Amino acid sequence: MEPSSTLVLAAIVLLILLALSRKDSARYAKMPPGPTPLPLIGNILKVNGRTPHESLVKMSKTYGPVMTVKFGSQPVVVLVGLDAVHEALVQQADVFAGRANIPLFMKVTDGTGIGMTNGECWKQLRRFSMATLKDFGVGKRSIEDCIREEAKYLVKEFQKYEGSPCDPMYFLSTAVCNVICSVVCGERFEYQDENFIELMSVINTIIYQMSTPLAQLYNVFPNILRFLPGPQHIVLQKIKEYQKMVAAIVEKHMDTVTAGSPRDFIDVYIMKMKQESNNPGTNFTYENLHGTVSNLLMGGTETTSTTLRYGLLILIKYPHIQGKIQHEIDTVIGRERNPAYEDRKKMHYTEAVIHEIQRFIDLAPVNLMHATTKDTIFRGYTIPSGTAVIPLLHSCLFDSKHWETPYSFNPNHFLDENGCFKMNPAFLPFSAGKRVCLGEGLARMELFLFFTILLQNLSFRSIVKLAEINLSPDESSFVKLPRPYNFLVYPR
Repeated sequence: MEPSSTLVLAAIVLLILLALSRKDSARYAKMPPGPTPLPLIGNILKVNGRTPHESLVKMSKTYGPVMTVKFGSQPVVVLVGLDAVHEALVQQADVFAGRANIPLFMKVTDGTGIGMTNGECWKQLRRFSMATLKDFGVGKRSIEDCIREEAKYLVKEFQKYEGSPCDPMYFLSTAVCNVICSVVCGERFEYQDENFIELMSVINTIIYQMSTPLAQLYNVFPNILRFLPGPQHIVLQKIKEYQKMVAAIVEKHMDTVTAGSPRDFIDVYIMKMKQESNNPGTNFTYENLHGTVSNLLMGGTETTSTTLRYGLLILIKYPHIQGKIQHEIDTVIGRERNPAYEDRKKMHYTEAVIHEIQRFIDLAPVNLMHATTKDTIFRGYTIPSGTAVIPLLHSCLFDSKHWETPYSFNPNHFLDENGCFKMNPAFLPFSAGKRVCLGEGLARMELFLFFTILLQNLSFRSIVKLAEINLSPDESSFVKLPRPYNFLVYPR
């Protein structure tokens, strides 16, 4: 090519890029204010990779409760404080009900399933999932019986370690996973099952790696980091292993399902697929089955088991709180009768402690990113359709306007002057609006029954001095994970 032709071509390309840049700038011209971004990397130097939620709260003191922060080249609207989060997720629920493209999460399900889809596909999958989970007992007495039975198995496992150091991580993950497996897969697994041990290991590794700063950097620059060496490849490999495990579970059901006699969630979905086999536009595809099962198993395991693990560490650090819960259990339930979910209405202190555990550990401080479903005006700012949005749950759970001592563990946050349980509107650990956690009801039941059955039968003690117990998280970029610990367990 002649030099003059090369120059002309380069000039044309430059003009196109400038035109696109101006168009893009015009599109985002009336977005909320925020720090001035650097070329290519945006504002990531202003965000602490270990504690992004704290960096965003700090920025909001300058730019307000609705601000724009650039992660790489992607503008993200950040909502800080209960008023802004509630106004978006509840009052304008449809507009903020989208799910943003999060590269690592897209890898887990290839962008399929209830967690990462959008539009009519997401609506249909969510509606179907909620109805089917309910049909198989979620929120009913049958799932309560399942949780109680699993809690008894958990007690027996812990009893084997009487007086000896025990790491609770695997046992708690297994117990919680067995509950969701009973609904999704129609079976529970023995704690010594090698395949189940491997599944728990893979899930725990994925969540841990996703909660590191490097994983969040991957979400900003996936096309660069996938070619560079580093720990990011650990999570990518574990995601592949997880996908194979889920595929094996689904394939087993495909081979054994019996029409008219569904055993579990997967069977009902397969039947739905067959019903819609002649519909070329159906959303009930094999890919969405695989993605939804992936979402349910991982989401239904890790969040509740991590809350239990963090909660037990807190109760070990504060034995007087553990003792007060046990006294309430003895008073309301006794030592012989199995706890029932209905008992929570009379157990104000226990309910307060469980809610305070959820608030204090701040499990998902930055939430999963939402996205706007259409162009919208929000508090005078124009936010284009498809814009990523972070409803900062951390800012609700630690807002000094709503919590007397936000950075201290304080069950009185949920007790009135008469010692009765009271709810706080800033309590949003499950998020809010259209994308509120699908398993909220199940998680609430699990937390109450697992905590009460464990403490009815067992006492937990520290193997180190109480002052040495560190409640700060091990990792917190995505999920706040407690530091590894062992405890001593004794029968009551």
